[in-house]
Amino acid sequence: MYKIQTNNSGTRHIDVSEENLQTIEKYALLDGLVASNGIVDESTLEKLKQNVRSFVMQNDDCKDLIKLCYEVLYHDNMKVYGLRELIMLYLSWSEQKEE
Repeated sequence: MYKIQTNNSGTRHIDVSEENLQTIEKYALLDGLVASNGIVDESTLEKLKQNVRSFVMQNDDCKDLIKLCYEVLYHDNMKVYGLRELIMLYLSWSEQKEE
């Protein structure tokens, strides 16, 4: 289990499981999400949520994606700061997995 910080002050967190990270990888949710300028903002978070909604509507069997939404993406604490942290966690997790 991993924990990401979701605000600047460090008072809010979200737990992210290995299964959540595998789901992100399975659906390639972060591929092409961030613009070439590297800025993660509200529109980036909204784009991710729209992409996820699209996957859910197109797939009958996506319990893992729904679980990711419930536990991470649509969590009350998920804001732009949290998305940045999730992206960094995912990149780190991907690197470790390749080694």
